[in-house]
Amino acid sequence: MSEKNRDGKRTARERLAVEREKQKAAEKRRRALIVGATVICVLGLAAVIGVVAANAGKDKSSADAGPVVAPSGAQGKDGLAIPVGKDGAKSTLTVWEDFRCPACQQFETVYRPTLHELADAGKLRIEYHLVTLIDGNLGGSGSRRSANAAACAQDAGKFREYHDVLYANQPKETDDAFSSDDKLIELAGKVNGLDTPEFQKCVRDGTHNSWVAKSNKAFQAGGFTGTPTVLLNGKNIYQDQTLTPDKLKQMVEAADKG
Repeated sequence: MSEKNRDGKRTARERLAVEREKQKAAEKRRRALIVGATVICVLGLAAVIGVVAANAGKDKSSADAGPVVAPSGAQGKDGLAIPVGKDGAKSTLTVWEDFRCPACQQFETVYRPTLHELADAGKLRIEYHLVTLIDGNLGGSGSRRSANAAACAQDAGKFREYHDVLYANQPKETDDAFSSDDKLIELAGKVNGLDTPEFQKCVRDGTHNSWVAKSNKAFQAGGFTGTPTVLLNGKNIYQDQTLTPDKLKQMVEAADKG
């Protein structure tokens, strides 16, 4: 073999090696983006000191003062789950969410049509657990107040509709707009029949504040590290980077047929 041919083959191998390294780097970046998008709301996120300082002291009232008042129809251990869907469904999706969490909004935006379809068909029962992760990380009270308002909506039989409205109107993570009762009541106007004197009183009185605090403590005790945490029949499925709405639908429909 001539020296020229050897050099040509060596150069080709080197180009191939470089290309493989580029592909590996691109795949690593892609995985990092996926992970970053799905676990952005994690415990200990409060790294933005200025934001914490700006929000500190905004809400000095005790979050868990007063009796624990579960919303109407709450189920599960200690009545901490708000159910959506039929009790007879063969699959149960457990969702731990924070209305201030952008990753939760992303989950809801992508999966909402599928969740509605499966729940309405009687194939999936969803148990929502509301937490206050972002309040703890960035300060403020928007997580708690919006969770309380959602529980008030549950009292009125309007939880799913109001739940979706809150995510559709979610402020930036560092904007504690949901700490305003007026804002939460204004958003209730987007749900037919929800903005009533009873709902307004429930929101302003913080009727379910202690229940929300208890739900958040259950989240911490469960060893969960971020929101959303999504379990299908007890198995954490949202950590699976290959999960899609279609794949979730296939799993639920397979269980329904079985």
